[in-house]
Amino acid sequence: MPKSANAFRTISEAAEAVGAPQHVLRFWETKFSFITPVKRGGGRRFYRPQDVVVLKAIRRLLHDEGLTIRGVQRLHKEQGLARLAAYGDGSTPFSMDAVPGEAAAVAAPDAPADQARLRQLLAEIESARARLDAVLAG
Repeated sequence: MPKSANAFRTISEAAEAVGAPQHVLRFWETKFSFITPVKRGGGRRFYRPQDVVVLKAIRRLLHDEGLTIRGVQRLHKEQGLARLAAYGDGSTPFSMDAVPGEAAAVAAPDAPADQARLRQLLAEIESARARLDAVLAG
């Protein structure tokens, strides 16, 4: 009989669901303080359903999105555990800056002040490039 969706998972069941070996899950516990399975007598680990989702998110971020361990730690610090866990379902597009599930709103710079500021920034960038070209040429 299959387990309930809300049932705790052993480390072998969690590893199978995540697609990572058991020793990797134990290693991730040392690197990510927010991974805290329930430990019973004898040190057996039991993962809650939300733990498995977080582990799936970590696997995706490390293996599919190319983040480093430090990058995932930073993402957790900046966006929080709930937002990090949103990447666990595989359908949420990844972005270091955007909130998962929300499209990044990019407004067209139509206000004169916005256009003036963009022109100023472009002039600064072109000036910096000219200086860099001069240094590299000389």
